[in-house]
Amino acid sequence: MHFDVSWSSAVRRLPFTAALAIALAVVGVATGSLWSRANDKAWYHEVAFGLPALREGKWWTPISSAFVEPGPWLYVLAFVVVIVGMGWAEWQLGTVKAILVGVGGHLVAGFLTVGLLWLLSTEVTSWRWAEELADSRGTGVGALVVSAVAVASATVRSPWRLRVRVLMGAVVAIAFLFQGTLASVEYVLAAVIMLVIGEKFFATKERGYMPRTRREVRMLGCAALLVIAAANLMVFLFPGDGPLGPTDAGDASVFTMLIGLVINVLIADQLRRGKRWAWWVAVVIGAVNVVATVLTVVLVIFTDVSTEGAVTLGTTLLWALLLAILIPGRFAFAVPWRVRHVGAGDDPDADPVDRVKALLREHGGGTMSWMTTWPGNSYQFTGSADDSAGQSVVTYQNHVGTLLALADPVCAPERGKAAVDAFIELAERSGATPCWFSIGSSTSEIVTERGWLSVQIAEDTIVDLPGLEFKGKPWQHVRSAMNKATKQDISMKMVTLADESFAVRTQVRAISEEWVGDKGLPEMGFTLGSVEEAMDPAVRVALAVDPDGNVHGVLSWLPVYGPGGGVAGWTLDIMRRRTDGFGPVVEYLIASSAVAFKDEGAQFISLSGAPLARTGDFDPEPLDKLLDALGAALEPYYGFRSLHTFKKKFNPRYEPVYLAVRDEGDLPRIGLAISRAYLPDATAGQLLKLAAAGKEA
Repeated sequence: MHFDVSWSSAVRRLPFTAALAIALAVVGVATGSLWSRANDKAWYHEVAFGLPALREGKWWTPISSAFVEPGPWLYVLAFVVVIVGMGWAEWQLGTVKAILVGVGGHLVAGFLTVGLLWLLSTEVTSWRWAEELADSRGTGVGALVVSAVAVASATVRSPWRLRVRVLMGAVVAIAFLFQGTLASVEYVLAAVIMLVIGEKFFATKERGYMPRTRREVRMLGCAALLVIAAANLMVFLFPGDGPLGPTDAGDASVFTMLIGLVINVLIADQLRRGKRWAWWVAVVIGAVNVVATVLTVVLVIFTDVSTEGAVTLGTTLLWALLLAILIPGRFAFAVPWRVRHVGAGDDPDADPVDRVKALLREHGGGTMSWMTTWPGNSYQFTGSADDSAGQSVVTYQNHVGTLLALADPVCAPERGKAAVDAFIELAERSGATPCWFSIGSSTSEIVTERGWLSVQIAEDTIVDLPGLEFKGKPWQHVRSAMNKATKQDISMKMVTLADESFAVRTQVRAISEEWVGDKGLPEMGFTLGSVEEAMDPAVRVALAVDPDGNVHGVLSWLPVYGPGGGVAGWTLDIMRRRTDGFGPVVEYLIASSAVAFKDEGAQFISLSGAPLARTGDFDPEPLDKLLDALGAALEPYYGFRSLHTFKKKFNPRYEPVYLAVRDEGDLPRIGLAISRAYLPDATAGQLLKLAAAGKEA
């Protein structure tokens, strides 16, 4: 976000931040604490806050303590924190609200801190750290800033709300675990309390604490593990004393420390890539550390067990934070060590995705076939690997004991029946329930010949490009969007997203994550791609940009190969728009893309079938009712049916998309499998909410 403001206008916009920074400077100069330690001066006990100050009746210390920092270097840090943290919070909240939540959070956290220390320092426990802290006094503006930032984080959209909270949480956690001062306890309480208050009273369009996109979960998991690695390095180089005892590394050697550091960094990098094995390693290590920490805390508090040299007493609590990210976000780490594929004679070292792409180029595919190359899929190859003409592949996912075959088999037309039979045999041999999802008419006919049930679940919307002209009343909305774009100097760029600049990719990710953040559910998967899939070099991405380089909308187009390797058409995948950008940007981008692809010689574009959405002209069967209930439940969150209606603006022709099952007895398991495929990380509560919404619909 860019703010083109001068210093004078910033001061007018942020009067409380400016006043707080000036007050710190004036007090620091007047008392001499700006260049020497304040807690060594005689007057320090008159302004510092703590349990002793309250016992002495110094009622002003909760306020006076906020304007004094204990040492010179802490003043430098305080100025940065106030200008950056408090300034941002005041910008977001406004001056009055920033003062109320900042000062209020500072006071609440301060009084709760001394109350907690009084309780812990009694004969209830023998926690030496609490006893020492109960007799100490503290100063600093940190709790005030933390309170304001915690509340302000509720007012911003994803991904920034979570990034702000993670950064704040990391700073607060490290300060508490490895310093353990009175002020650091106030930071923790201020962060926890004011996060809840901010979420309840200040959140507007988005609510919740957890990430919703795969990329955000991966980046947060990576960042949390890097924080752990940095904490281990910090306490090795600069040992201190925290609430769980001294944080020195004991007898650990430099070699041991470096090995642990390298391992953490390597696992963090694999978490960033979404590797499933890295998730398992991090979760297991984290769980072991958390269990050990809980046992150690109990011993430290209720016994006289010494913890000297136990560096893990602090860092393992950071593992708990990492687990809080990884376990709910497990859906983001579905990239296997190797993609699963089955088939006699397969080369175990060959990349099955490369084989799938080669088969698509040779035999062609449907409008959804490129989705079979996405991560998270498994493959069944039949035929000889040396004979591509006689080879076929079926792509599937395994959820709750159900093999969901995605799209039609990729093969020569005469090999379709053999591919279908091989997949059914694979499912039955493994004791799984087979299901064909999003198949075309030809595959539907094959399975119905075998006695299966086949029902229409969507309609693929096809726009033929030869002879396409936006003339006449049916195209009025599209022409209007294109004319408005011309007047506002908006242009379309057809690009390969992976080759674009960092600034452009960042804008695209921000637009997408903001869109996901507006939903009440995590990011969907299966047949719905994300920016990660749009980074594929084979995928074309249409961007609507203004003269300043701002991206207003994004579409991604998946290639549809015809037999022989040529691209016959393109399928629309992600469709995102900036909330404060050019209004009819999606209509403009679809129309402009159609023109560009027509000029390249493509035969059609597919606006894709909105999942679980149909026209309604059918006789409902039990499976129809199940899918309709799921579609109705998801409609308020993702607008599939509204999207289906939107696509009518482009006057498409429709081709049916089917789902096929053996019989009605498989429906409950298949319904759950489809829900899990689209929402791999939805919690039980969210799924129950969906079920209730489906019944009401």
